Amino acid sequence: MNKAVNRAEFDLEVRMVGVVPESAEVVVIGGGPAGATAATLVAQKGRRVTLFERERFPRFHVGESLIPETFWVLERLGMLDVMRSSRFVEKHSVQFVNEKGVLSEPFYFADHKPQESSRTWQVVRSEFDELMLRNAAAHGVDVHEGTRVLEVLFEGSRATGVRVEDAAGAVRTVAADVVVDASGQGAMIMSRLGLRDWDPVLKKAAIWTYWKNAERGTGRDEGATLVLQLDDKQGWFWYIPLHDGTVSVGVVAGYDYLFKHRETKDPEAVYFEEVARCPGLGPRIAAAERVAPVRVAKEYSYRSRDVAGDGWVLVGDAFGFLDPLYSSGILLALKSGELAADAIVAALDAGDTSGPRLGSWGPEYVRGMERMRRLVCEFYEGFNFGRFVKRHPHLRGHVTDLLIGDLFNDRVDEIVAPLEALRAEDRARA
Repeated sequence: MNKAVNRAEFDLEVRMVGVVPESAEVVVIGGGPAGATAATLVAQKGRRVTLFERERFPRFHVGESLIPETFWVLERLGMLDVMRSSRFVEKHSVQFVNEKGVLSEPFYFADHKPQESSRTWQVVRSEFDELMLRNAAAHGVDVHEGTRVLEVLFEGSRATGVRVEDAAGAVRTVAADVVVDASGQGAMIMSRLGLRDWDPVLKKAAIWTYWKNAERGTGRDEGATLVLQLDDKQGWFWYIPLHDGTVSVGVVAGYDYLFKHRETKDPEAVYFEEVARCPGLGPRIAAAERVAPVRVAKEYSYRSRDVAGDGWVLVGDAFGFLDPLYSSGILLALKSGELAADAIVAALDAGDTSGPRLGSWGPEYVRGMERMRRLVCEFYEGFNFGRFVKRHPHLRGHVTDLLIGDLFNDRVDEIVAPLEALRAEDRARA
C-alpha cells in the first residue's frame, strides 16, 4: 500500500473524532465508489468537500467485478498503484456457458485492446471500498464515518445542505453549495422528490452466496467472470473468483420466476433449485464449501427522471441501477462520479449551481447506460454472442467494446441495425 493511503488511514481516524463542520462547498452523502469518486475529484481541484458515511468501513457489499473501462477513472483518482499492488485477482476476460453447459471462447479484453487498461480486477468490496474512501481522505476530503444523514435540506426546490447525526447522537446542520447524493439504492433525494422509475422490462431479482475451494481457471483465466445460463434460459448465474479463496456465485432471473408459483419461497431452497438447473455450475462447486449465508436482492432495476437539480446531483445507485449481467455497476458508479465531479467544479467556478449546469453530463451518461441496457435486454431475449459474431465478424470489436465498458462512444451504435435484423429473423422463424 502506498504512502498516501497510509496517511489517509490516519486522517480517517482523526476525522472520526473531529467536529462536523458548519458548512462545506460540497457535501457528499455516502462513501461507496460513486461518492468517493465524486468527492475525490472535486477535492483535487481545491474545493472544500465533506463526505458523510453512515457505516464504518470495512463493510459488506456485493458487486465484485470490475470491467476494463474503470481503468481511466481509477487513474484520475490516483488509485492505480494501489490496485496494482493489491491482492485482488486480475480479470482478463468474460466467458459464457450456455444452457447445455458448453463453455464459449473467452472474450479476452487484451486481444481487442493490447494495453494495460484491458486488465482489470475482481475485488472484495469491503476492501476495495475502504481503499477508495481512504484515497478520498488522502486527497483532502473531510470524511466522517459512522455519521448518518437524516435529511437533505431544501429552500424551495434548491438543496442547501444536510442535517446529520454523528455516532454520539449529536445532530447538526451542515450548509453546502452542492449536495451530492451517493446514498446507494436508498436514494435519499430520488425518494424524497418521487423521481424513481422502475424498469418496465428488467424486473429481475438475485440470490447469491460464496463458496470456498470452488473450481477456477489458471493463468490469465483465473479471474475470468463466467456467465452461466440455466437449462431453460429463464436466468443465469454469475461466477466471480476472489482473492480470499472464495467464489461469488449468484443467480439472476425474473422476480416472478424466482419467488412466485413455487412450493417454497425460502431463498436458500430456491437458490439450490436453480443450481440444479444450471448444467455448467454443478461440477464447478461439487467439491466446494458454502461459507456465507444466502442473500437476496429483489426488483432492483430503476432510474431517476433527473440527474440533478438546483444545488443537488445524483450519482451511482442513487441515480439508477441497471443489471449485474455485464458487471457494469462499479463502472457506472465511477463514471457518474467522475462526470458529476467535473460538472460540479465547473458550476462552482462559474458561480452557477443550477440544475441544468450541474446536470449537464446527464444526457451523455444516460446514452451510455442505455447502450448497456440494450445489450442486457438482448441477452434476456436470447442473444447469442457466438452466432452474432459469426454472422458479423467485423463487429466483434464493438461487442467487446461494450463488454469492457466503452459505453460513451457513438461508434458502438453500429451494432444496433444488425441486432435488430437478427431479432427479426428469430421472430420470423418462431
